[in-house]
Amino acid sequence: MADHDTLPLFPLHTVLLPGAALGLRVFERRYLDLVRDCGRAGTGFGICLILDGQEAGAPAMPAAYGTEAIIEDFDTGEDGLLALRVRGRRRFHVLRTRVRDNGLVVGEIAWAAPDADDELRAEHGLMATVLEKIYEAMGQDAAALPPEQIDNAAWVGWRLAELLPLSDQQRLAVLQEDDVHTRLDRLLSLMD
Repeated sequence: MADHDTLPLFPLHTVLLPGAALGLRVFERRYLDLVRDCGRAGTGFGICLILDGQEAGAPAMPAAYGTEAIIEDFDTGEDGLLALRVRGRRRFHVLRTRVRDNGLVVGEIAWAAPDADDELRAEHGLMATVLEKIYEAMGQDAAALPPEQIDNAAWVGWRLAELLPLSDQQRLAVLQEDDVHTRLDRLLSLMD
């Protein structure tokens, strides 16, 4: 890991994975400010699993690993709350946190190295088939999946981690794994 940075954190009772989309409803002032600041600066914010605390109210204790969220779309919901659609981008490790006066948690983070652009190994080949079957069960055309993606070890791993019925703790363990093939081994053991 390299490149230390600071990143505002949005602790949630979910794990955002690289490439995954997530819908958020924003109503607390600290998070409305965060969205405004990120929109003005064209930057993202970090989403970490809550280890202790709640999503609203007092600042929650976030997990030491998270994913940068980039805002893709926003709207006002029928309830008048800000509705966001974000997508996970880079993984990071939280080195330490501080809480601003408004209750926003800010992390000093180290960005994780980008995933290797490795092809699926033979022992993980079945995982691409499982992913295609999941897409078909969801009513999506598996044949439309880009062939360069369905052979990419990192992409297959992230999509399986997103779509398999895993607990948040299991997803967090997958998120913390740096090696794409070890990540697939972990997912394979969870599928057993």
